[in-house]
Amino acid sequence: MVLQSLQLKNYRIHSDSFLTFSDGINFIVGENGQGKTTILEAIYSLCTTKNFKASSDQELLQFSATECEVTGTFQEYTSDIVRIYYSASENKRAFLVNGKQIYRPSEIIGKFPIVLLTPEDHQLTQGAPADRRKFVDAILSQSNPLYMETLLDYSKTLKHRSFLLNKMKEDFRSVGFDELEAWNTKMVTAGSSLIAYRKKFLTLFNTYLLHAFSSILNDEELPLIEYQTTIANGETDLEGKFFEQLAKRKDEEIRRGANLVGPHRDDFIFSINGKALKVFGSQGQHKTFQVALRFAQFFYMKDILGRIPIFLLDDAFGELDAKRAAHISDYIRNVGQAFITATDLANLSSFLRSGNDKVIEISNGQVSYAQP
Repeated sequence: MVLQSLQLKNYRIHSDSFLTFSDGINFIVGENGQGKTTILEAIYSLCTTKNFKASSDQELLQFSATECEVTGTFQEYTSDIVRIYYSASENKRAFLVNGKQIYRPSEIIGKFPIVLLTPEDHQLTQGAPADRRKFVDAILSQSNPLYMETLLDYSKTLKHRSFLLNKMKEDFRSVGFDELEAWNTKMVTAGSSLIAYRKKFLTLFNTYLLHAFSSILNDEELPLIEYQTTIANGETDLEGKFFEQLAKRKDEEIRRGANLVGPHRDDFIFSINGKALKVFGSQGQHKTFQVALRFAQFFYMKDILGRIPIFLLDDAFGELDAKRAAHISDYIRNVGQAFITATDLANLSSFLRSGNDKVIEISNGQVSYAQP
């Protein structure tokens, strides 16, 4: 899959920018605050319906504008035109594919596969369990529609169950225990499926992670991801053990008014050479692990979907030493279309650029093209 062109209107600093891209590597160069990361935001939004930086559409509007839009043309076997339109005066957002409005994100996620590496990825290795769950959930949702449906169902069940637990916390007689048990059954069914999906995923994904590390560091370090679940480490009778945990912690859940058991509480433990990365990893090891995770995601999704994702790298080389940066620049030649931001081409000196690459310069929301 290739993104051929992109148009931004009143989108952050871009008044009306039209860009065309190479099907290889696209270097997007500009000083901070000039609008280069905005291009990645727009591409990611077209592929997922969500923006990875803005918390609301209102933030995307150019100053004094009342509406904004993004339009992209994707080419694979056929051509698809994807458009996002937002009107502040109507408080309305529309997502359209080939002129047809899409109402559910599940109709889009996975159709235009994408991988994003940003400086915020430090949260994957150094942040909270929720950051790592989000990483795994995002990969599985793009590559497996059944997982995404199960995850949505589980999330809805959590909200209903949390509401009941809070009511019981205030007055346990206000909710019948039969009602709580009914939600327990839904929670166990969906939650057990999520855990099984995640375990199966990690068995395969670790091989992709190992290959990525090997390509970047020539087998100097051995990475591993282990699944830490609140339910059980065994493979048998998962639903039974889930029910056991719910029964064991029922009083505590009611007292706290919170869902304390389930895959929404699980974690993924990253290690290098048998040592926990979060505890013993150096800054370089953390950054390498983050980059390797994204390369592993790319090739995993490529193989599972049978389609080539778009790869976005936002300021990805700032914390890497020259050796690791050089290996990564060689490795990225194995992906399809990629978009790499940098403040200066000198920051990308480790890249051996080809005639198929494209250099796009961004200054105050204005676009120009340079020789690769």
